[in-house]
Amino acid sequence: MTHKLQHGSILGGVSAVPDLEAALRDYRDILGMTVVEQGPLAADIAASWGCPQNAGSPAATLQPVSGADCHVRLVEQPNHPDFKPTTTYGWAAFEFSVQNVFDLPDHLQGSGFDIVGPPKELEALPFFVPMQVLGTGREMVYLNEVRENTPSSDLPKAHSPTDHIFIVILATPDRAATVQWYCEHIHLTEADTYVLEYSMINEAFEKPAGTTSALTMVQNGRLPIVEVDDYPEEATDRQRHQGMLPPGNGLVSLAVDNLDKIACDWITPPEKRDAAPYSGRRAATTLGPAGELLELIEIG
Repeated sequence: MTHKLQHGSILGGVSAVPDLEAALRDYRDILGMTVVEQGPLAADIAASWGCPQNAGSPAATLQPVSGADCHVRLVEQPNHPDFKPTTTYGWAAFEFSVQNVFDLPDHLQGSGFDIVGPPKELEALPFFVPMQVLGTGREMVYLNEVRENTPSSDLPKAHSPTDHIFIVILATPDRAATVQWYCEHIHLTEADTYVLEYSMINEAFEKPAGTTSALTMVQNGRLPIVEVDDYPEEATDRQRHQGMLPPGNGLVSLAVDNLDKIACDWITPPEKRDAAPYSGRRAATTLGPAGELLELIEIG
């Protein structure tokens, strides 16, 4: 499966990092992505995200060597002292397709990535082998080697050492309501629900072994897009610096066929933008049901 754009395709993710140059060494030099743009974040883009204090922040946009139309944007801002990954609502992780996951622990030695979950076969999810790392902004990155398609979705095998984001993980206080919102407002579909012992959640909340969590996939047909996770009652809203991006995994960009058919409250009206990942396409950003920043880019 190639990264053929369609309604719902993941066009990118934005992560907040405390030192752009250090983060670039990790994403460019270690993960092997290509820098396609670098410079101050444009004020109009920052405003469209509801993050005016990020205007002028050092920023960079990277793309997989495969050429997939999916971009990682890194924006420099101070880490938030109250942010602890996998404990708050919002975007929890970006899942990348990689070629050789079992080679990565050695490859990441000496980088800014902290390995929080080494490569591990999952009996409940045999379709890929996941690995989890935290970047310098405490953004969670899953590096997954795809083995096979699931019964209900097509999973992309990597065409470069680190290829595009193929699933984004959303932590929410109400999984069913969040799934319904994405189906009704973004015109996506509810797919499979899995119940499993989710080690990342259990460790973050110090849950006993055997504790299970439910997650539901939101898709467009067989295209997987958003994994919506139930979080324990102890989870909280994500605190952030005034006027800045949420810490960690800050924003997700999805493709839509027609912005005029999307019933959302936009932070600023849809507007054409030239920089990657927009490439002359209209885009607008809204707040999702878990407080997540969701940018929609028109491809129709």
